[in-house]
Amino acid sequence: MTQPTFEADLKALLEAGAHFGHQSQRWSPKMKQYIYDERNGVHIFDLIQTGALMQKAAQFAFELGKAGKTLLLVGTKRQAQDIIREEAGLAGAPFIAQRWLGGLITNWDQLKKSVEKLNLMRKNMVEGKYETFTKKERVLINREIARLDRFFGGVSTIKAIPDALFVIDIGKEKGVVNEAVVKEVPVIAIVDSNCDPTGIAYPIPANDDAVRSIKLITHFVADAYREGRAQCQK
Repeated sequence: MTQPTFEADLKALLEAGAHFGHQSQRWSPKMKQYIYDERNGVHIFDLIQTGALMQKAAQFAFELGKAGKTLLLVGTKRQAQDIIREEAGLAGAPFIAQRWLGGLITNWDQLKKSVEKLNLMRKNMVEGKYETFTKKERVLINREIARLDRFFGGVSTIKAIPDALFVIDIGKEKGVVNEAVVKEVPVIAIVDSNCDPTGIAYPIPANDDAVRSIKLITHFVADAYREGRAQCQK
């Protein structure tokens, strides 16, 4: 099979507002290398670097998919939730869009019990095993399935700690990054100018608040993972 090349569209990044960082007084000095300029008190990212780092992250995501490994997409902020769900669905990737499940990486053996419970209840529902229950009991079962699905539905297919993460807004998702660092799970992340990129294996310096920026970058990485999965020999 042919090896795909991933080329970031710098014009599209510009039109999506990906170059806008935060106000300069709210910056992290560790992002200095990625900043091109300051305009009207706002930091401007060097989109040439952003594009190159997007391509590097996409190549990594592709190789993950091709090797049959798991990339978990994480984005719980309001602007990211629908994008994460949509792109995960298209890429065949697990996701977290509601809230991060503390211990998903560092205490997986405990959390997987809830995932297994959700899968079992879904299976029992499909097989009609609850049909003999009372109406009240079925209502309670449906509520429990809905509750579990809200938090664990996006990761119901994973069997072990994910091999890598894609994270939107590492400032909001500090717990995610901390767990990944502890377990040495590589992280791809959109990193805004107010964040510390330390510990991020594949940082993508860009606006992590604008919907168009989030959508463009998430799709670029998730689609590379999808392409890799399509070539997976497992």
